[in-house]
Amino acid sequence: MKQPFVTLNEVNEITKTYPTPFHLYDEKGIRENARRVYEAFSWNPGFREYFAVKATPNPFLMQILKEEGCGFDCSSMTELQLSEAIGAAGDQIMFSSNDTPPEEYRKAGQLDAIINLDDITHIDIVERELGQLPKTMSCRFNPGGFYKLSNGIMDNPGDSKYGMTEEQVFDAFRIMKEKGVEHFGIHAFLVSNTVGNDYYPTLAATLFELAVRLKEETGAHISFINLSGGVGIPYRPEETGADIGKIGAGVHKVYDHILVPHGMGDVKIFTEMGRYMMGPYGCLVTKAINEKHIYKEYIGVDACAANLMRPAMYGAYHHVTVLGKEDALCDQVYDVVGSLCENNDKFAIDRKLPKIDLGDYLVIHDTGAHGFSMGYNYNGRLWSAELLKKEDGSVQLIRRAQEPKDYFATFDCFEVYEKLK
Repeated sequence: MKQPFVTLNEVNEITKTYPTPFHLYDEKGIRENARRVYEAFSWNPGFREYFAVKATPNPFLMQILKEEGCGFDCSSMTELQLSEAIGAAGDQIMFSSNDTPPEEYRKAGQLDAIINLDDITHIDIVERELGQLPKTMSCRFNPGGFYKLSNGIMDNPGDSKYGMTEEQVFDAFRIMKEKGVEHFGIHAFLVSNTVGNDYYPTLAATLFELAVRLKEETGAHISFINLSGGVGIPYRPEETGADIGKIGAGVHKVYDHILVPHGMGDVKIFTEMGRYMMGPYGCLVTKAINEKHIYKEYIGVDACAANLMRPAMYGAYHHVTVLGKEDALCDQVYDVVGSLCENNDKFAIDRKLPKIDLGDYLVIHDTGAHGFSMGYNYNGRLWSAELLKKEDGSVQLIRRAQEPKDYFATFDCFEVYEKLK
């Protein structure tokens, strides 16, 4: 059974100041998890976790991770600006984007970020926008076909828009080396949200073998290998989560087997986890405000898919806890729904839960990554607040709730804008 990191008594206190719905994050959990990651890869002196900003783009949370040694994986102008705002620069930023506007490469260059190229044609764009190529560059690799782990086919990189073919990676390294690049990186993201322990070691072996061949055939100095993200979390209570200690040990084993014998024991290992770093340490707190009895039993809450898109977009499972009824018998079956004019606006379908009364608070688990960040304003629904439960138990507002004036702000070109405000 999943246990929320917030109690009914705490929520009763919080809602005296901040009404539901809101996203709540657990500072203690975030810090402890970051330390586990660094311990798992402590065998590699250059290891760094580049938190995927897209997962949870909040500077307060990013600052916590920065204090724990993390860098930031950015894929847009605003993510670069967020990282800059908290004082990140240079090799603390990995810029991994695709279909990239030229001005974003300029910004990455101004920050001296590590640029990870998605396509070989972008070499010329970076050179044009920056005047010359940086001394350190990286390429994103896509092996094509289907990617298999010990438990079968996991994903289909051949159908993905990301990355370069193997031939293109070799050509890119040769071109960049001729243009003055001195240090090279390899990056790949092939599987999403796997809770097994063999994905990173398997991917590492693929990239390590590629790195050896690149060094031998192009003479390039491979400075780092970026395993990107893909390490998942157990959304369902019956699932077992990934063991980051075993994952780190698995990567260590193939590192010693493949890279070290080829004189490449100085290669740094990077990761870019968003979901694993933040997912379990955020939740969406919402209140039951309506009930409906037709062909099914419905509980309407004051949150909607605009606050958490994953169930509507992917059919994703998020566990639900009714605060104060954690130990009650789950003898009712509900669809837990929001107010959007779309039938897929459902947080839970045919879910066994304890009897829910109007006014009950529900915790929707594991929204710390790809939760608030995927929010939107459909139906004119406004974004909720984000709150941080600090290590001392106090609660800090880290993003205020959106107000109608915010929604209307971009209508300032409209003649009745003042009335809309």
